[in-house]
Amino acid sequence: MAEMDTSSSGGGKKHQGTKSKKLSTRVDMTPMVDLGFLLITFFMLTTTMSKPKTMDLIMPKDTKDEKEQNKVKESTALTILLGKNNRVYYYAGLAQDPNASANPDFFKATSFANKNGIRDVLIKKRDEVAQLRNAKGEPEDVVVIIKANDDATYKNFVDILDEMAINRIQRYAAVDISDQDKQWIKQTETANTGGAQ
Repeated sequence: MAEMDTSSSGGGKKHQGTKSKKLSTRVDMTPMVDLGFLLITFFMLTTTMSKPKTMDLIMPKDTKDEKEQNKVKESTALTILLGKNNRVYYYAGLAQDPNASANPDFFKATSFANKNGIRDVLIKKRDEVAQLRNAKGEPEDVVVIIKANDDATYKNFVDILDEMAINRIQRYAAVDISDQDKQWIKQTETANTGGAQ
């Protein structure tokens, strides 16, 4: 607040004519300091409450030497394919053999539903690998290979990563989808819709 001193300074001497008054202004900065501390407190609280929601991913180093690349056993691998309309396709192993689809139980479709969805598939595969590890004394854990089709949404990709965290699957990788996988997805969609596109 600004205060004005209207007292005259003359030492009691009388002057003839008009009296001149010296006005002195003094600005009180106390409210400004209070406001500054309030703003600092407000911004400190709001910045700690608005933490960005990010997902930690540990990515392996790119290497061209095949000896240094991570190898995955066929018995511990589960490949998950993300398709359109929130559909999830999966098969056991890596399916490096193109004739593997001759087995009708090889390529299966599911969804993100709670019952009989991809979560149940992950739990079943994790338990199978755990039994295999206990029987043979193998140190490997289940490895999930995630492949997203062109029709898959970003939400589905985040959902499948959430499933990895929920089911405590430590080893998973997101790789590019192959032409063979796209063909299997198309065949499954055609079979499910009765040939109608």
